[in-house]
Amino acid sequence: MEKSKVRDTVKLVVSLAVCQIAGALGSLFTAPSIATWYVSLKKPVFTPPNWVFAPVWLTLFVLMGVAAFLVWRKGLRNSQPRRALTIFGVQLALNISWSGVFFSLQSPLAGLVVIIVLWVAILVTILSFLKVSRPAGLLLVPYIVWVSAATALNASIVIMNP
Repeated sequence: MEKSKVRDTVKLVVSLAVCQIAGALGSLFTAPSIATWYVSLKKPVFTPPNWVFAPVWLTLFVLMGVAAFLVWRKGLRNSQPRRALTIFGVQLALNISWSGVFFSLQSPLAGLVVIIVLWVAILVTILSFLKVSRPAGLLLVPYIVWVSAATALNASIVIMNP
């Protein structure tokens, strides 16, 4: 294989791994509370069954990894890809934080604040990725759609569990 293909393969693997590690960290916060605290909450009728969350998040983290790779492959010497990946890192940290705040701290209200900031960060990430790679930006659209639904769910839980 030529050198650039090897570099691209390494970048893709690293991008996917970073996103899957973020997902795994989030699940460390989430898993202990699912069968105990979360099950005790009043939830709206549009709440997906618990088994849906893992495959959806796994898929979204794969899409995020591919999107990050497409931006990274444009080169970190250029300011636009570097800035876009920095924003991406912030939203990834917020994603992990939401799981910690909502599930570990068992605070739907604080979780709502974090998820709203996360939603904005995802939007900014999409816009910055679109400037570097249209496919990269578009790969994040399912992510913001899912987080929009999660935001509605989080807000409903706040309202239903005063």
